[in-house]
Amino acid sequence: MSLTLAYVEENLTGEIDPEKLAQIAGCSAYNYYRMFSFITDMSLTEYIRRRKMTLAAIDLLNSDIKVIDLALKYGYDSPVSFSRAFQALHKVTPTEARADGVTLKACPRISFQISVKGEKEMEYRIEKKESFQVFGYEGIFKVDGGGTFPSTPHELWNQNQVNGAYEKLASDAGDLPNFVAQDLCKVHGVCDYRQTQPGTFAYMQCAFKSGSSRTEGYTVVDIPACTWVIFPAERFKWDQVVEVCTTLNKRFYSEWLPTSEYEQENGLCIEVYGGDADMGYLELWFAIRKKS
Repeated sequence: MSLTLAYVEENLTGEIDPEKLAQIAGCSAYNYYRMFSFITDMSLTEYIRRRKMTLAAIDLLNSDIKVIDLALKYGYDSPVSFSRAFQALHKVTPTEARADGVTLKACPRISFQISVKGEKEMEYRIEKKESFQVFGYEGIFKVDGGGTFPSTPHELWNQNQVNGAYEKLASDAGDLPNFVAQDLCKVHGVCDYRQTQPGTFAYMQCAFKSGSSRTEGYTVVDIPACTWVIFPAERFKWDQVVEVCTTLNKRFYSEWLPTSEYEQENGLCIEVYGGDADMGYLELWFAIRKKS
């Protein structure tokens, strides 16, 4: 992770390639973006923007560079978009930043260190499962959250709740297979299960395929046999599902994974849901392998 940020620093005035970051980190681009956001509580895109605007402020104070040239230096198409980004961090325009006594902000470079906190125990279990299939509604999303609606998996879920697609998938799911608990919901989520174009990732709102499933019209995906580490969450109110999912991911990436004897198998992850109309239940399944 520290080497990836060294690459970011070297290319703040050039092109930052998500695939290069992934190569340095040894994972998919989507998984790298996920790890970064869960560990730092900000997106990589936001971090890069803050670092650029921090250096841009220094340039303004220490040179006579024109705003239009500064915008081009940091990869902005126009002075307007650059000024908007600059003002979002510093609360003043680039022109105002040159005045005496103006207060500016600095976003320091992040460095990563392993910290074993031990503040709260984590429940998990490790299971080996044979290959299986899931089917459902697939979306290809940009790792930086851009693109047309739905531009994120969360938006995909909201859209399918409104248009009835969720209920149809639940109805077509059939019986749950015997390798999962039989009191779970019928609809779940799986991400990073296949390679896509650079800068994108695949996510599917899905159901486990069984003998009674109706899969016509859906995308069907093979999930390979592998070892899973499974983290269950305590039951929660459904309006807290995003917060609960984020917390589990954050603890996996920042606490469990760095101190375990395992590493991720690509970025394959499954969100398994349970509960009832009032209270939700969530398990996150991460594909892992023993460190070599």
